[in-house]
Amino acid sequence: MNKSDLIDAMAADAGITKAAAKKSLESFLGNVQKSLKKGNRVSLVGFGSWSVSKRAAREGRNPQTGKTIKIAAKKVVKFKAGSDLQNSVN
Repeated sequence: MNKSDLIDAMAADAGITKAAAKKSLESFLGNVQKSLKKGNRVSLVGFGSWSVSKRAAREGRNPQTGKTIKIAAKKVVKFKAGSDLQNSVN
């Protein structure tokens, strides 16, 4: 399912227009992004939670040459599925 499929499904399920569904989805995604950028955790009970963690700088290898390279530290987004979501998949 891609973004346009999700918008179509949201519009059909909620009985709203596709434009309203698109606006709702973009608002949701924007607010999750803003919260994560501030370093906050976003949690939807039963669905899952997003968080930001720091990945330390480390050394890696270029697989073509075998030379050691330095990989910079960065922040990464993590998602942990909630129990309801996990149970619905299994």
